[in-house]
Amino acid sequence: MIPFSDFQKLDIRIGTIIEAAPIKGSEKLLRLMLDFGDEKRQIVAGIAAWYTPEELLQKQIPVIANLEPRMIKGVESQGMILAADDEGRAVLLHPEKPVAKGSKVR
Repeated sequence: MIPFSDFQKLDIRIGTIIEAAPIKGSEKLLRLMLDFGDEKRQIVAGIAAWYTPEELLQKQIPVIANLEPRMIKGVESQGMILAADDEGRAVLLHPEKPVAKGSKVR
């Protein structure tokens, strides 16, 4: 259990995937460029086994936006996407209907 105040520290926003590409030297990682309305961010995600870059374009997904940037396979990741784990398979989460880029998840 964590206190509610720890949860409140997370900045979870909806980003729209505008670019997706494999990362050289990795079978699992994709480089995603997400549009949050007021900014664009690059995120590295280990979802290549389940999603092709083409099918990700224009999808809206929740992202933890206030994580410290991290280098993964030489590529800077500026956040973390949220996905459900269904028996070891990553399943992306989506808003029920389109929302404004950068909408805060609450």
